[in-house]
Amino acid sequence: MTDLRTRCQLLLLLAGLFAPWCAAADIVDAVNIVRYGGCAGRVHSAPPLRESERLDEVAKRLSQGSDLTTALQAAGYHAATSFSVSISRVPLSGDVEQIVTRQFCQQASNPSFREIGSWRRGSTAWIALAEPFAPPPARDRTAVSRRVLQLTNQARAQARRCGPTPYAAAPPLSLDATLGRAARDYAQQMAAWGYMDHNGRDGSSPAERITRSGYRWREMGENLASGQMSAEQVVSGWLGSPEHCANLMDPLFRHMGVAYAINPHDRMGVYWAQEFGTPR
Repeated sequence: MTDLRTRCQLLLLLAGLFAPWCAAADIVDAVNIVRYGGCAGRVHSAPPLRESERLDEVAKRLSQGSDLTTALQAAGYHAATSFSVSISRVPLSGDVEQIVTRQFCQQASNPSFREIGSWRRGSTAWIALAEPFAPPPARDRTAVSRRVLQLTNQARAQARRCGPTPYAAAPPLSLDATLGRAARDYAQQMAAWGYMDHNGRDGSSPAERITRSGYRWREMGENLASGQMSAEQVVSGWLGSPEHCANLMDPLFRHMGVAYAINPHDRMGVYWAQEFGTPR
């Protein structure tokens, strides 16, 4: 990274022709340095960002006064998550990472982001960061379900707090095909209509949907999510929510079914349903 900055400085001395290229490279380099080093002395390295021509176009449109959502749509970039910022008084060369650290270190260090685009006019730069929409392929549904089960059982194997409530370690769950079908049907419904709610569009509750699936239950529960692109992300999100975490750690549950459905035209894109049950 440092070598790239040094080359840019030399090129700037030799020819102003290379100034825009070096400025962009220096900004990308600076953001990746911040991602490597973390914020406020906390080292939690995030993977380096890839440069994206479409995000360069997004940044250019931001410089013309567009908002981020409109710029992403106009550039044909489907983002799972995104962030943009404009920074002024950016030197053509020098300690750009200091500016990044001071103005948007937390956002620059977000490990979810994978790509970056930038645009510069004079001493002002526009930067767009994004996690591209990359849902798990349909062919991986079985593998993803097993991975969610594995991560769920790893979480249940350890005592933890769900919000203010402590939970002891709980027995592992096993996948149940009937609960899996209930999860699949509801995930597909949410994806088709672009909503996430425990109350179905037909007015059904989780208990009614699980009963309708044919699973005869004594205890039941449901976790939902949208926007997450992987098993790791969705389980982490559930553990970070007190209510979802409580379901995941409930010692009464014995079975689990999980599924996701994709709507590439929807802002959230991926919808998840995790159904829990204990048979009669």
